[in-house]
Amino acid sequence: MRRRQFLKVTAAAALTAAAVRPVNAAGIAARYEGLASERYISNLKTVAKVTGPKVFTEGPCCDRAGNVYFTNTEASQILKWDGKQLAVFRQDENAANGLLIDRQGRLVACEGKSGRVTRTDFATGKIEVLADQFGGHPLGGPNDLCFDQKGRIYFTSRLPNDDPAKGNVNAVYRIDSDGKVSQILKAPDIDMPNGIVTSPDDKILYLVESDGRADRKRCILAFDLAADGTVSKQRKLIDLYPGRSGDGMAIDEQGNLYIAAGLHKTRGSSETLDTRPGIHVVTPAGELVAFVQTPEDTITNCRFGGADLKTLYITCGTLLMSLQTKIPGKPLYRPER
Repeated sequence: MRRRQFLKVTAAAALTAAAVRPVNAAGIAARYEGLASERYISNLKTVAKVTGPKVFTEGPCCDRAGNVYFTNTEASQILKWDGKQLAVFRQDENAANGLLIDRQGRLVACEGKSGRVTRTDFATGKIEVLADQFGGHPLGGPNDLCFDQKGRIYFTSRLPNDDPAKGNVNAVYRIDSDGKVSQILKAPDIDMPNGIVTSPDDKILYLVESDGRADRKRCILAFDLAADGTVSKQRKLIDLYPGRSGDGMAIDEQGNLYIAAGLHKTRGSSETLDTRPGIHVVTPAGELVAFVQTPEDTITNCRFGGADLKTLYITCGTLLMSLQTKIPGKPLYRPER
């Protein structure tokens, strides 16, 4: 189930379980005071605006030539920005969400509508299905993904089922280089997995929890990541409750997280406006050190690109935006070809 559908279904239950908490103006001010934003980020600007009757942008990623690919999930499109103009790269792409370009220069996509993770060869146009089930049951809605240095893919998947006896539940999966799919985290240990990244040394896995229901996780979790791709020692890096949690995130070469989070207006869930809408830079120690506000709802995701990996591309409502960073993104964001 896609995020917006899920929120519609659960809004009534969430508001019955607990009244929406009022915005704590003093708390908001305290969290965002004294940040050293200029040490990390500068020059936020709009790169392109997507028009049409249905627009909800997601999943930016960059190829080695500098092209930016991102999705309009509402129109089932993958879009391409070549630095000068915006075009539809692919139509009817099964409501793709998170995208990444692998080291070999192929496009890997989480397709929420079809419930699969695919890989597209740009040269031939061939689409390969990497995962569409686990344990004999459908995955649900693959949402976002990342790679490690061994080329393994980690991805999140969400669906309405919460009974393991009836099939898969919300989970995090790993796809190995030989194609084997493993489930490394699942509900009830996690609630609503979303953005996911590994640290530059592949020793930590970071996961966004973004459950809009009352008293559910809205935070960034950290796990020890072993050489075999398994995780352990769950801990909370930063808590964004009761505001809107992160959606997607990226990581720089020093291990700082760039988290797309927050709202301008409430949206019928138990989320408040305590998390401001924009990019939050959080250190490996869990300290919020920088922030820039984005202009419209809903900020969804971000990825590093540019010749020096110091441009953070951001999807935000109808906009593709860019933000200059002082620290380059993790080298793994640069495809080898």
